[in-house]
Amino acid sequence: MPDRHPAVAGRFYTDNPAHLRGEVEKHLGSTRKEITPLMIMLPHAGYIFCGSVVGKTLSNVRLPQSVFLLGPNHSGRGRPLSVWPDGKWFTPLGAVEVDAKLAARCLNAAAGFEANLDAHTMEHSLEVLVPFLQCHTPGIRVVPVIVSLNTLEELRAAGEAIAHCIREENEAGRHVALVVSSDMNHFDNQELTMQKDRKALAPLLELSPEELFKTVRTERISMCGVCPATLALFAAKELGAHEAKLAAYGTSAAASGNPGRVVGYAGVYIC
Repeated sequence: MPDRHPAVAGRFYTDNPAHLRGEVEKHLGSTRKEITPLMIMLPHAGYIFCGSVVGKTLSNVRLPQSVFLLGPNHSGRGRPLSVWPDGKWFTPLGAVEVDAKLAARCLNAAAGFEANLDAHTMEHSLEVLVPFLQCHTPGIRVVPVIVSLNTLEELRAAGEAIAHCIREENEAGRHVALVVSSDMNHFDNQELTMQKDRKALAPLLELSPEELFKTVRTERISMCGVCPATLALFAAKELGAHEAKLAAYGTSAAASGNPGRVVGYAGVYIC
């Protein structure tokens, strides 16, 4: 299986290794790592817009050495549950190993997961988080999954399958967490975006994947990662999640200075 090389370095984040490490470490600040989550959700825009939200959220948590990395499909390419099954993901900071054994367990779960590279090749939603994960948890391994399922029933089945994989890993003494990549509402004004984001975040913080999925659809909230978030929330609940917290929130207006057209960014962890 070929390795994956950066598609958006130099656009969403700098392709200069020294500058990139410095920027990420600045956003991470003093990492306390007080919380061991089942799931976290992070935004995936350019670092100038969302880096502080990503850093503040990660600074609170302790991640295991392997994570499922789930994000939305912006290109329409690939399969509904596209898994990058092995090899390495490269960033300007070096390589991150794909956890091939965990990926194989996922692919054998019979819930629609397929080995597929097309969905990942030009997709930015997972790539932009990898440098943060590299700096936060050196040696971390990932199972990248692009999610574009469209029904609640399919997302529930896939989430429960991932939970089964994680439970088996945990029983063998290997801990695994879920990292979801999602921005919040897109391109309304600041006031309306914040209103919509509060509506979307409420069921997420109440640990209700059904209401999250329903609210985003019925309220016309353009949360691009609602499908991976719903899937992961089903998995987290299956694994016994009992608490969720909003770690950080902001909008693109802080960087752009334009409150008339913004994107929302939220960092959430679930234990």
